[in-house]
Amino acid sequence: MKITVDYNRCEGHGLCAEQAPAVFGLDDEGELIYHFDGTDVPDGQIAIARAAINSCPVAALREQR
Repeated sequence: MKITVDYNRCEGHGLCAEQAPAVFGLDDEGELIYHFDGTDVPDGQIAIARAAINSCPVAALREQR
């Protein structure tokens, strides 16, 4: 599973990082960090990654299909 992140749309709410801290984080300036940019999310993290995608209030995260 790959995730597309629209960094321009992200407002730094951090809900994704709360849902899936192994997949997403926020830096010191509140900018999104996607730990698997350009690679697949590990199988053991897929369920929480999907929960994080669904938690984004501005739809900045999308699962690639």
